[in-house]
Amino acid sequence: QLHLVESGGGLVQPGGSLTLSCVGSALALNQYAITWFRQAPGKEREGVSCIAIEGGRTDYARSVKGRFTISRDNAKNTVYLHMDNLKPEDAATYFCGAEMRYNRQRYYCDLETEYEYVGHGTQVTVSS
Repeated sequence: QLHLVESGGGLVQPGGSLTLSCVGSALALNQYAITWFRQAPGKEREGVSCIAIEGGRTDYARSVKGRFTISRDNAKNTVYLHMDNLKPEDAATYFCGAEMRYNRQRYYCDLETEYEYVGHGTQVTVSS
């Protein structure tokens, strides 16, 4: 079973930056497409960014495009989400989810999908 642990959240002022980490253990993270999604109180879950297993394909929600960057370091079994120019509306609990894909689907990812595994989340607060 894959265990996912998110970290890197915290309090940041508007316009600031944070880098979130999603570390996998027990299984290799590079066998899964990874999606970062967020959930704020009273709001629906929102897929923020995803990265495919192979080929380096990524995708971003329109609300974060140009500000967030997803990457993966297979040697460290980690996926990162670097967030720049944070806004108050980015405040939420951020989760990473892992989805196993096969064959040609290994080159793609989806912002809204079913996950085999999800971490417990890390809180991001954006406030002055």
